[in-house]
Parts: sequence; structure tokens; C-alpha cells
Amino acid sequence: MDIAISIFLGIGLAAAVGFRIFLPFLIISLAAQFGGMELSSGFEWIGTRPALILFGTAALFEVLSYYIPLFDNLLDAITAPLAVVCGSLVMASTMIELAPWIKWTLAIIAGGGTAGLIKGTSSTTRAVSSVTTAGLGNSLIATIEAIGSLGLSVLSIFIPVLAVVVVVVLVLLIIRKLPQFRGSP
Repeated sequence: MDIAISIFLGIGLAAAVGFRIFLPFLIISLAAQFGGMELSSGFEWIGTRPALILFGTAALFEVLSYYIPLFDNLLDAITAPLAVVCGSLVMASTMIELAPWIKWTLAIIAGGGTAGLIKGTSSTTRAVSSVTTAGLGNSLIATIEAIGSLGLSVLSIFIPVLAVVVVVVLVLLIIRKLPQFRGSP
């Protein structure tokens, strides 16, 4: 059961990375600092005080940067591939007691895939908002994403099973809306 919980935890945190890259790392670092989370071998550095300070600073700048018009779209272009990589890393950091080939396969497919799907959807939503509202709606999207990332990160730490349910619902909603993003009826 511990392996399943660590996988659920990783998927929830990877989805949170799809909204914001550094907020989930900040939450993981805090959880590790205060003993609420065990990190996989090789990822213990995430729970150190210097990492906590770095993630806190990066998260603050990232969240605030999404409120700068036009810069938010540029940031999306930069963070889209980064979300896939960081989603994989965050998931790998949570999976304890798994052989490396299983851990990294799951991390890349489930973690990177989930983070990439969420990031791609939020980037598309922001691009549509930029065109249809001249960027005026982007602040609302930035706020929803930051709250989503923070909420999903905290939920993943405390109730990983519920976090996976939320992620599955999000993924199903995204899949259902894909035809609309492509311009189909």
C-alpha cells in the first residue's frame, strides 16, 4: 500500500507542477523539512534548508510573473517543456522502494505526462484569453492556476488518494474539452 500511496502522491504533485513549477517543490521541501514526507533516495536535497529558500523565492517570482501582461505568455512557452521534466522529477522524488527502472518509467509517463497535459491546457487557455480579452482575463487564470497548484500540492501531501481522484477528474475534463480547443463541435 505504501508504494501505491507514493505513486498517488507523485501523480498529484506532478499535476500541481502543470499549474506552477515551483510551488509543488516548495510544498515538498516544507513537508520534508517538518518530517511529513519521506523523499526517494537521491532526492533528499529537496528537503534541505537551502532548497527550501530557493524554492520559496522561485515560487514567489513565478507566481508574480504570471501577472505581467505578455510576459505570462512568454513564461508559458518556457515552462511548457520544463513542466514535463519537473513533473517527472517530482514524481520520482516521491516513489520509495521501487526499482529505478520502474520508478523512472512511471515518473516519465505518469508524472511528466500529467504535468505536460495540465500545462498544455493552461497555456492554451491563457493564449485564448490573451486573444479574446486582450490579456485582461489572464490575471484570473493566473490566480486560478496558483490556487490550483498550491491546493493540489497540499492535498497530495495530506490525502494522496483524493488528490489522484481530483487529477483523474481534471484529465477527463481536459479530454472532454479537447475537441473545442481544436475547433471541432
